Amino acid sequence: MPNVRLIVGLGNPGPEYRFTRHNAGAQFVENLAERFGISLKLDAKFFGFTGRGNIAGKDVRLLIPTTFMNLSGKAVASMCQFYKIDKSELLVAFDELDFEPGVAKFKQGGSSSQNGIKDIVSRLANQRDFWRLRIGIGHPGHKNKVSAYVLSKAPKQDYENIESAIDEASRCLELLLTEGITSAQQRLHSFKAD
Repeated sequence: MPNVRLIVGLGNPGPEYRFTRHNAGAQFVENLAERFGISLKLDAKFFGFTGRGNIAGKDVRLLIPTTFMNLSGKAVASMCQFYKIDKSELLVAFDELDFEPGVAKFKQGGSSSQNGIKDIVSRLANQRDFWRLRIGIGHPGHKNKVSAYVLSKAPKQDYENIESAIDEASRCLELLLTEGITSAQQRLHSFKAD
């Protein structure tokens, strides 16, 4: 059974980025905080908003870094070091260009071209074996358009689909913590927003 002690939601800081595609991971952690009654407070020593609470009977910490996306590892590494959280006890939620809006998937380890994940891997001494939640945002069709695309807001239908996937993922997180990765993947990976 995954013993997840820290859940991180990636995004960029500031109100101008809050509802952009790149902040899907941060939205996931905000969803968890609301669902499980965990208050998030700015904590300068961890370079982010943090909270602690009970999810499915487990003592879990939440983190939304206030660094920019490509420096996400600074916040994650500082919290992992301080609380002695192993990479196997870490779950990072982030936006995924390769999935359509409305799709979300759990996985463990692997490579990623996402800048926040790259920085986390590098700050964790190249250890990649942490848990991931990839939240689909779709692809603009050409790599030259990716930067502007991820930093813009999705159209209404796409945004609603992303929100639906985040909502379903937060329910499936309970399955991950209580029944394991197979149950969580079976339910989440078969979900598709309308």
